[in-house]
Amino acid sequence: MFQGIGHRVHCRCGEKAFRLRWVAAMIVLAVIAVCGCADESDPAAERATSSSRTGGSVSRQEPVQGTIVCMGDSLTEGLGVQETSAYPARLEVLLRQKDLRWRVVNAGISGETSSGALSRVDWVMTLKPDILILETGANDGLRGIDPSLVEKNIDAIVEKFRNRGVTVVLAGMKMLRNLGPVYTREFEAVYTRVAERHDLIFIPFILEGVAADPVLNQEDGIHPNAEGYRVVAETVLPYVVTAISRRDGDSGGGTAARPPAPPLPQRLRTGCTGGSDPMDPDPLSEEVSSLPSLLFDSEKLLFL
Repeated sequence: MFQGIGHRVHCRCGEKAFRLRWVAAMIVLAVIAVCGCADESDPAAERATSSSRTGGSVSRQEPVQGTIVCMGDSLTEGLGVQETSAYPARLEVLLRQKDLRWRVVNAGISGETSSGALSRVDWVMTLKPDILILETGANDGLRGIDPSLVEKNIDAIVEKFRNRGVTVVLAGMKMLRNLGPVYTREFEAVYTRVAERHDLIFIPFILEGVAADPVLNQEDGIHPNAEGYRVVAETVLPYVVTAISRRDGDSGGGTAARPPAPPLPQRLRTGCTGGSDPMDPDPLSEEVSSLPSLLFDSEKLLFL
């Protein structure tokens, strides 16, 4: 009897010791995991990464001619597609095909307004851009933000980058016609005025040939799919080539030359979201995934 009790006590003590050793081992593994995570860089910086790290054509060891930063909202980030399918990564491949060894960095933030973009100019400058492709304002338009505020923000962004010697390529936007003809007309004019004021290389509509085409957009009818981003990259390419030529020709100042409108193809984290503004106190933090049966017009379209 006592032997049986002693045997059970011994087994229970052994089981208890085993459990303690198991718990200690788990604690050690957890500490190692935490320490490893502590060394990771800012998630926003990780996301704004050269396309060369995710299948782009320019390796980090290979010398490059310069850096192009694509700053924008989900249209730049590539919401709903792989990073290698978004237009910045595809643009780098197209440039390489022209023997232009430029690194292209995707600095898109889904849901960002122009106020948010203005608030992170200094952060984007840490990416050391030579050329900036600026695509912003779409989310302002969907919220009905006063176009004068959008213009003020974009104007300030452009000035900050140009004052630091960065060549700016401005991407124009169009808006949903159901917001009214007056608003859509004023909104679209913002980009033209800013481009003319600063003599920028100007892409009239970055979604040319893609907007309202169900074959080139995701199910929400707003964001390009992988094939749609191929078209976007082809649209952007000639304007970027002009920007590169501009930098090669002088110091990045303005010139009157602009590329001809490209032909339509036959058929691409945290801590950098919205800023604060009295007229825009709650910048969008998430992308609108879909819109109900809006009246789309290929001449008056806008997305996120």
